[in-house]
Amino acid sequence: MTAPPKITAATGVDALTHCIEAYTSRKAQPLSDIFALSAVKKIHKYLPVCYKDGNNVKARLKMSEAALEAGIAFNNASVTIVHGMSRPIGALFHIAHGVSNAVLLPACMEFAIEENTARFAEISRLMGVADTKTSDRGAAQAMVRELARFCKKLGIPTLAELGVNKEEFMAQLDKMADDALESGSPQNTMRIPTKEQIIEIYKKLF
Repeated sequence: MTAPPKITAATGVDALTHCIEAYTSRKAQPLSDIFALSAVKKIHKYLPVCYKDGNNVKARLKMSEAALEAGIAFNNASVTIVHGMSRPIGALFHIAHGVSNAVLLPACMEFAIEENTARFAEISRLMGVADTKTSDRGAAQAMVRELARFCKKLGIPTLAELGVNKEEFMAQLDKMADDALESGSPQNTMRIPTKEQIIEIYKKLF
């Protein structure tokens, strides 16, 4: 109840990343799917409320439930590309985990939707940014746009706004890509990225 808006946003988007990645993971299964979709729906609805009004008891309770559901989901289906790429940013540039996830989320999902598109489309429809008349590809693309809008609404800063030096960041691309792949998480993505593709996603953050 007392978490400030920035912490509320960062941890909330971390939970959102957990459930989206769990639902679209190669290791997804019926149990994790149930928890993942339930969490997506709650987080999309209630996280902006918590961010705006931390004293809203109902929204805080719903986010608590959603964070638990997301945790159950990814512990049974694992995380994918976002978490794999996020950890090196946190380690090298001391960016909070939830923030580095949020910075990466739209760009990583733009890459990932090229496979497993139907699952991303289902998330988009659950968020209410597409309907059954929208093609799966169109719905998945709408989800990517919504994630960018959602993070911006929650005040998620860019790497530049966080004070990360572009030249220093670019100098670490090779190491970050290696570390991301070594974690094993990107390989859970249906569209498994190469080192070169991971580097290209990192470059998009500036």
